This record gives sequence, C-alpha cells and structure tokens, in this order.
Amino acid sequence: MTDTESIAAQRLDMWLWCARFARSRPDCARLAQSGLVRINRQRTEKSHAQVRRGDILTLPGPGGRGVMVLRVVALAPRRGPATAARQLYEIVPEPGDAAPMQPMP
Repeated sequence: MTDTESIAAQRLDMWLWCARFARSRPDCARLAQSGLVRINRQRTEKSHAQVRRGDILTLPGPGGRGVMVLRVVALAPRRGPATAARQLYEIVPEPGDAAPMQPMP
C-alpha cells in the first residue's frame, strides 16, 4: 500500500495546495473560506472540510471567469511537482463539451 492509498480524507485547503490551485496554503485556505468552493454540490466555507477520492469539486474558473468542475482522483501526503499535482484530479467536461458519439463501423 502506498502513502496515497493510506489516506482516506484530506483537508480541502491542503488538497488545493497539493493540487497547485494557489501558490501558498494560506491562499488555498482563503479560497476555501470564501464560500466559492463546493464539495459534491454543497457550498463550504471551511478550509478544514474533508475531501475524499471521487468527490466532485466546483471552483472559480481561471481569472475569476466561470467555474471549473473536477473530480478528485487521488489525495497527496505532500506537495509535489506540477506533473504529480495534475494526477490528483480530472476535469469534468460540461455537457456541451462532450465529443459527439461516433457511429459504429
């Protein structure tokens, strides 16, 4: 069992920092406390809210425009490089962004 598999839940601000959604952990705590983050459609204002694998997070989009919806794929015991941070989540496409189904040959 690896370190990431042994973690059942992680603080929201810590996960946001490990996933590199802000430069510092206090910035991630402020984002979590702003009320702009949702965990599984529930608004949270607590930086200590728990995030688990499979949770759906809704965050403000880049530059404050729109929203970003993502699925938590993994939890991190510590902050790593950007390539490792990108492995912690997957972006959930909007319904209109899905590729059209291809006919079977």
